[in-house]
Amino acid sequence: MVFSSLLFTFIFLPIVIALNYLAKDKYRNYILLAASVIFYSYGQPRFVFVMMGSIVVNYLFAIVIADRKEKGMTILAESFLFLDIAVNLGILFVCKYLDFTISVYNRFFHKEYAAFNIALPIGISFFTFQALSYVIDVYRGTVRVQKNPLFVALYISFFPQLIAGPIVRYSTVEEQIANRKCTLPGFSEGCRRFMLGFAKKVILANNLSVIASDIFEMDVTKANPLILWIGSLCFSLQIFYDFSGYSDMAIGLGRIFGFEFLENFNYPYISKSVTEFWRRWHISLGQWFKDYVYIPLGGVESLS
Repeated sequence: MVFSSLLFTFIFLPIVIALNYLAKDKYRNYILLAASVIFYSYGQPRFVFVMMGSIVVNYLFAIVIADRKEKGMTILAESFLFLDIAVNLGILFVCKYLDFTISVYNRFFHKEYAAFNIALPIGISFFTFQALSYVIDVYRGTVRVQKNPLFVALYISFFPQLIAGPIVRYSTVEEQIANRKCTLPGFSEGCRRFMLGFAKKVILANNLSVIASDIFEMDVTKANPLILWIGSLCFSLQIFYDFSGYSDMAIGLGRIFGFEFLENFNYPYISKSVTEFWRRWHISLGQWFKDYVYIPLGGVESLS
């Protein structure tokens, strides 16, 4: 199920909004968690077990790590953290890169090992990165460990940002999950932002993709260079409106349900350097790699 589909826009979303606003505050997390599971299960029901397994594993690891840290067992806590990272990245590798690795190995070493043909669970990178950031932040002591499995499950599986981001830190929504208010101004702003993203995706990105595809299917040796430049321009705008449109829809949906997500795109095509472009394009992903990969490996913050 995608945000731009008729099923989501005219059936799923109105039902979830109605249930959310009619329910008492204490039931809203249950409604959103159930909606998220249904959203993710649509079309590929078996993959929901991968996501639920990720939730259970990281919930338990976070509790164990926090307990060992509290008892002063730093080395043991660190060992559990490395084990959690290995499990998460192992699942991500198997689902996303194992068949690719086998094909590359076969090509370079002239082997014929059979691929496993593993279907890729939708959004596995995003919910894995969110789960990892939660556990790492618990180890660092920047967030409190969450003993309520419902809160952790909702944080990892919340459907607006589940498929393509933005990557939300637990520290950003920790208080919002426990205590938030759904207001008319928030609902109005969320709808405006959702429709902006919807227009980017459906009106701009989808139509630009048709132009780009038609041009790229031409014989480049006979095509007019101007036409090829137009195709490149359309493709660059297509991917921007596609990604930023989805982020706008996700941010808008979060606002409708009382959550405030951080911005994910900041006019990347006005950047004056590659570094600036990296900071403006998919901000949450770039920030995630900076905080959890680049700096821990020795990177300098002022240069990232």
